[in-house]
Amino acid sequence: MSRLILVVGVGRSGTSLLSGMLGQLGFHIPQPEVKADDTNPRGFGEPRWVVDFHTRLLRELRVTLNDARPAAWESTGATADDAAVYGELSRWLGSQLAEADALVVKDPRTVWFLDLWMRSAAEHGIETSFVTMLRHPAEIVASARKSYGPGLTTAGRASAWINLMLQTEYATRGAPRAFVGYEALLADWVPEIRRIGTLLGSAPLAGLDRETHPEVDAFVDPTLHRNRVGWDELDVPARVRDLADDVWAQVQTLAEPDGDTPAAAPALDEARAAYRTLYAEAEAIAQSSVMAGRIRPKATARAAAPAPASLRVRLARRVPVRYRRRLRRALGSVRRRS
Repeated sequence: MSRLILVVGVGRSGTSLLSGMLGQLGFHIPQPEVKADDTNPRGFGEPRWVVDFHTRLLRELRVTLNDARPAAWESTGATADDAAVYGELSRWLGSQLAEADALVVKDPRTVWFLDLWMRSAAEHGIETSFVTMLRHPAEIVASARKSYGPGLTTAGRASAWINLMLQTEYATRGAPRAFVGYEALLADWVPEIRRIGTLLGSAPLAGLDRETHPEVDAFVDPTLHRNRVGWDELDVPARVRDLADDVWAQVQTLAEPDGDTPAAAPALDEARAAYRTLYAEAEAIAQSSVMAGRIRPKATARAAAPAPASLRVRLARRVPVRYRRRLRRALGSVRRRS
């Protein structure tokens, strides 16, 4: 049976590291890949087609990559029932199976379209599993701000982390999955990859031998973990920070041996409900700011408009430019004689 591993998680959490490692351990990363840059010097491990596909859908749905709105999931989830979108992804997946029967796909945008991916994979008989990377939200916020600039406030990025992490956990329940800590993967990647293999039912990963993969040792660079910060260095409201810490503690439990059990679900469901309440309150409070941003000045623009041109000026404008100088000389001569 063909196998697909979807590497999910919030951007800057180590998803590129894991995707690159799986690519070196026998899983095919569909080509071409997004080119490395200063924000990810060792590569993103992202198929170019997938990134473009997701980016286009998010733009059409008016949803951003780090969207903090709980309601945004309704828009993106509906794509699973869109025949055109579903067909597009299904055809691409079919073309990739001709290249390899073990695929790894990573893109932080994937989380918005998990139902679409699972339906398309099921059509081709692909066994789909998920690996979610975990990194402290304060570090993710700091890393994103450094790499991508101040497009979002730190509070907005922290809220988006809560929204994305909770939905990722919820949407992957019941499927083969593994949660992996970024620090644990950097510290000693072998036991983490073996644990992933065991949880996902991949014998090659579960029984890998470090000695046969020196290229992975060279690829894993602990110095890449540069943004080691806490909440004290970030301007995040206390309620957002406290809820993020609560969610962080709960998802870390899922990465422990025998930690991902149905017993963990109720507390995560409560956190998701608490975040929806918090966001709804913030939307209600900020309504005046939203309305102010939509108001366009009208009367002041008219008052500042210049006075209309005189009749003489308007008539002069009708005379071709090449004749105006002659006309001015002729009129000047008439005035002098009079």
